[in-house]
Amino acid sequence: MARVLIVGAGLTGSLCAALLRKEVAGPLHLVVWDKAGDAETFSCGLIQGGRMTTTSSPENPQSTVDLGAQYITRTPHYAKKHHSFYDELLALGILRPLTSPIEGMVVKDGDWNFVAPQGISSIIKHYLKESGADICFRQCVTQINLRNDKWEVSKETGSPEQFDIVVLTMPVPQILQLQGDIANLISECQRQQLESVSYSSRYALGLFYEAGTKIDVPWAGRYVTSNPCIRFISIDNKKRNVASAAVGPSLVIHTTVAFGVAHLEHSEEAVQELIFQQLESVLPGLPQPVATKCQKWRHSQVTNAAVKHPGQMTLHLQPFLVCGGDGFTQSNFDGCIASALCVLEALKNHI
Repeated sequence: MARVLIVGAGLTGSLCAALLRKEVAGPLHLVVWDKAGDAETFSCGLIQGGRMTTTSSPENPQSTVDLGAQYITRTPHYAKKHHSFYDELLALGILRPLTSPIEGMVVKDGDWNFVAPQGISSIIKHYLKESGADICFRQCVTQINLRNDKWEVSKETGSPEQFDIVVLTMPVPQILQLQGDIANLISECQRQQLESVSYSSRYALGLFYEAGTKIDVPWAGRYVTSNPCIRFISIDNKKRNVASAAVGPSLVIHTTVAFGVAHLEHSEEAVQELIFQQLESVLPGLPQPVATKCQKWRHSQVTNAAVKHPGQMTLHLQPFLVCGGDGFTQSNFDGCIASALCVLEALKNHI
């Protein structure tokens, strides 16, 4: 039975796992490692799925906020190309059309926008469950070495483990930081392509309020154009159309990229205080939240992809080692689907 390790439980990684389980006829032992998250939050349906992360209030687990992706935009091109993925998620109620007003949103002809009523990470949880994989959180990979025609993968804690196939779906800079034989297996041409991949950076701040709190604005989300710190605000439960009298509202604030880059190495406490100061000018008179969650997105969205390797990059054939993710496509739902399909195609001949 082939042992396959997928590093990264974001959209590309979870989808790769689900597609492999569905498409590969033979027996397969699938393992997914992610450096974030934990088993308890996964069992509650709240996982750190890369940039599709949903987190809950420590005061009330029913109060949740999407700290990463806010909604999914389907263009006419991908409505045809990836229709089976959209149809499945819509049929299961994991996605629903976005009907709440988003002020400042630019909508092109033929585009459809969707939200995830149970939080954006419910998409990740669905694909991980479909995969039947062994999912291990807080597994930070440090080295990958060749040992007797297998990959020996080391992590920060615990013993190294061996796999027949390894799929890397974490951000490209994290791939370049890996030690061991992998550093020598990457060709000079591949390294140049990997080093050319760049990302924007930003912060997200989640705010949780007591039940009964009123936030009286006519929108569920708003793009801010006149503030040096704040780019987007969402009243998350209103955006998802899941408002409840028993659960207080939740807000998420995304910063501008310029602010994120300028404060990338600052403490989360200091960044949170700066965001609060700017929030007062954008939404004056907000009540005090009962809980907050500040998230640094060092690798927020791909600004330059590995254009010579669309979808995936194969680093080694025997045993098979491949990279995938939005660093090889684009930072959206369809980009991750495209990458997962490319990884699947490359893997088929090696299982």
